[in-house]
Amino acid sequence: MSDVPPATTAPADLEATSTPPGPAGPPVSGDDPALRAAYRLCRRRTKDEDPAEYALIQLVPAALRPALHALWAAANALDDLGDDRTAPAAERAARVGAWITALHRELPTGSSPDPVRRALVDTANRWRLDLSELRDAMAQVQEDTGGRHFTDWAEWRTWGRDNLLPWFGLVRTVFDRAGVPVALRLDTRETYEEFLDGVRLTDILTDLAADLSQGDLLLPAEALDLHPGSAADLARRRWSPAVAALVTHLTGLARQWVSHESLTYGMHPGPATVLRTMAALLRAQLDAIDAAGPALLRSPPRPALRTRARILAPARTRAALAWSLTPLTVPPPQRPGAHRPPAPTRPASVPGTFRLPPPHPSGARPPEIPPGDLPAHVAVIMDGNGRWAQQRGLPRHEGHRAGATAVREVVHGALDVGLRHLTLYTFSTENWHRDPEEVDAILDLLHRELAENPFRDLDVRLRWHGRAGRLPPDLVDLLHLRERTTRARTGLTLTMCIDYGGRDELTRTAAALARRAREGRLEPGLIAEDDFARHLPLADMPDVDLLWRTGGEQRVSNFLPWHAAYAELHFTPGLWPDTDRRDLWQALTAYTHRQRHHGATPATSPTDGPSAAHCSTAPAAGPGG
Repeated sequence: MSDVPPATTAPADLEATSTPPGPAGPPVSGDDPALRAAYRLCRRRTKDEDPAEYALIQLVPAALRPALHALWAAANALDDLGDDRTAPAAERAARVGAWITALHRELPTGSSPDPVRRALVDTANRWRLDLSELRDAMAQVQEDTGGRHFTDWAEWRTWGRDNLLPWFGLVRTVFDRAGVPVALRLDTRETYEEFLDGVRLTDILTDLAADLSQGDLLLPAEALDLHPGSAADLARRRWSPAVAALVTHLTGLARQWVSHESLTYGMHPGPATVLRTMAALLRAQLDAIDAAGPALLRSPPRPALRTRARILAPARTRAALAWSLTPLTVPPPQRPGAHRPPAPTRPASVPGTFRLPPPHPSGARPPEIPPGDLPAHVAVIMDGNGRWAQQRGLPRHEGHRAGATAVREVVHGALDVGLRHLTLYTFSTENWHRDPEEVDAILDLLHRELAENPFRDLDVRLRWHGRAGRLPPDLVDLLHLRERTTRARTGLTLTMCIDYGGRDELTRTAAALARRAREGRLEPGLIAEDDFARHLPLADMPDVDLLWRTGGEQRVSNFLPWHAAYAELHFTPGLWPDTDRRDLWQALTAYTHRQRHHGATPATSPTDGPSAAHCSTAPAAGPGG
């Protein structure tokens, strides 16, 4: 449950339904008229511009509807700015950028002169939503003003998911804050993303006429090539056998993607009803697309009112029953001076615009290492948290908490020096053998750090490497969220190895190869290193150049055995909580003095520099020493 005290107050959703699901409180008399008008505008726009979305929002409790109307209206307002073909692309991009900049400037104030942003800012503050998760989705709208072309389905999926997942993630957060988490089982996560692929494809097919009139064809070449001539016919707005076959093929795909019954298994009946009803409405929309024929290229098809009524009437009854039995936690209106989530210090108006990490308190500056001499990938075994706590008479979990501060410091140092990849051994498969209380403390700390999201405003792409089966579902959910919302970032790639083991990784890779060989797609006798590398769980992770371990131990502890096969090793005695960015810089400087041979004959005498066989170094001069 949310830690916000229960309340029944929320911006009024003034239009009642015949069967309003769940408790609905009275209007908030303390809300200013402009704010109430802003929420009414968002509701009206939702109803007028997307009746199906409006009908779905009517299936949730009245207290939650204003937030969902605000989210939908904001996403749509941004899309409208990007799609307005009365203005040239550069001007549209500038308008989208100005809208985003204004939003980030207004978040700390809690208000906005623009009614849609006013409702969104209030929703974000009231429900404690982190709008920085929308940074890349909003930036994508700005990029889309220049047009889009997709080579294959993989590229198309990445584009669609980067746009939709953050917005749907905030909707899920609203439910979570209300005390009804929309939990996804680990085996349904890909199904959920595929469901959103179906939402996107249905939307594209529905708006095909409007997109074509603007010169847009938001379908991958891979699909168009299966039906020769379809792309040229669509460009001419000509209905042909090739176009008809393409539409039939695509509606079949979309219908398959939105028809996964397993998606709602084990879910609270309220959100489950919304998702099942959404799937039914999407299938009805796809039926209308199939039935439209040549008219599809002239105007968007819509299901018959009778069809929608047949879907929505029982859904309202089921939703009303589900919500009537569900106590909700609804946050009160924000009052002057109330806490608001931090807004980025720099707006996301231009993709890739992020703030710099804070300087080191001592004023120390990173070493000037030429980019060609800097390792591309540093992996770190963060050892010594427990010993650090025991030396101070503290419980072991206090060492892990102090270690989290060291992680932030080292990430800042990696950004300072321009490192491209940093991988941290955060929680190993062997760590499950520790005391259950310590394990719980570590996992709870990980969840808190991910929820706080300390790198939200930095150019850091977060990735996760490991298994999901034993981790708490809410932690896995946060890991996936951070991956999704940062995957377009191009600065430092920070990989957190959580429930990771090197032998486990190799075993899983061998199993994947065996499956491919059994399917006849690989010849066992011809399997090479490249084949093995392509089947690793993170196949695009680069080889490790420098493996650094703190804490005085000199072993690699089942960490990245494939990727670190040729890594330079660097061991330091300082315990991890005492580490800061200066220790990273010293490790990088030591690396530049190494001669990397990879089995070849050295160009100079081995006595000229440190040998790979003697890779322990002196402690850093900073706090780790």
